[in-house]
Amino acid sequence: MAVTAAEVAVLDTTETPAPSKRRFRFLRGRKTAVGLGILLFFVLIAVIGPWIAPYDPDAMSNELLQPPSGAHWFGTTQTGQDVLSQILVGTRGVLVVGFVAGIFATILSVLIGVSAGFLGGTADELLSVLSNVFLVIPGLPLIIIIASFVSDTGDLLIATVIAFTSWAWGARVLRAQTLSLRRRDYVEAARATGESTWRIILFEVLPNLTAVIASGFVGTVIFAILSEITLAFIGVADISNWNWGTVLFWAQSNQALAQGAWWWFVPAGLCIALLGMSLALINFGIDEFVNPRLRTETGASRKVRMRVGFTPVARPGTPEKETRP
Repeated sequence: MAVTAAEVAVLDTTETPAPSKRRFRFLRGRKTAVGLGILLFFVLIAVIGPWIAPYDPDAMSNELLQPPSGAHWFGTTQTGQDVLSQILVGTRGVLVVGFVAGIFATILSVLIGVSAGFLGGTADELLSVLSNVFLVIPGLPLIIIIASFVSDTGDLLIATVIAFTSWAWGARVLRAQTLSLRRRDYVEAARATGESTWRIILFEVLPNLTAVIASGFVGTVIFAILSEITLAFIGVADISNWNWGTVLFWAQSNQALAQGAWWWFVPAGLCIALLGMSLALINFGIDEFVNPRLRTETGASRKVRMRVGFTPVARPGTPEKETRP
């Protein structure tokens, strides 16, 4: 029996994943689930940490350099301060700097990168020059210079400086992706129907850049958190505001390692490692979601069994049959 071209062109509906499965494919990955779980735990600690801290992180006592015990789960410092309370209270500052810098830097990279790639011409050249200028500005030395002139170097100031010095790389990536999208058929069709430029950018281009934008946001958050901790550890940031870098700063200043007080610096180091690992796992999950070649068998990939010599045909209202061409 001959098979018409129209029948061969019909796709097998059993091989098409449901829309809900495609929508939640990213969340089903093991790396993404583990990373989001750890990140949500730290977000919860950042919200309720100051309320559940057993002691005032600044309060001193007579229990000097005590190892972990029932009274002090993470031990005490050289002045009798509770390390667990310092970790709990300091989590909020770390995440605030990371997410504020990530949000601001992502907004700037999207505005400049997508506009440069889609508009082209003189606008592209000017915005590309602006990106190249900010691309070579070092963030940490700039913060150190600003801190030398500003008496109160708070978290928001540090987050703002990090955001203004870390958006350029994401803008370059988004510009390159936009250049490959602006000549696609659906964009040309939107132009032909008379859609405005900004409506095309918002509803045709940006949805296809969501994964790239999310990956850039996560990368900026990681960089901002490590920068904040580094600045606090070297004493540039305000050491009166507790964060994990401040804990390490006081531990290093009082020679905790030489005194064998491992409980003073190990918990803060583990928190930094766990938070960095969670963000890295989320970033890996985004990469696997964007690039199907990176998906593992335990991820969202599905197997399609091919048959040689047979063409699957689905006819409405009739059971599926396999016919020879």
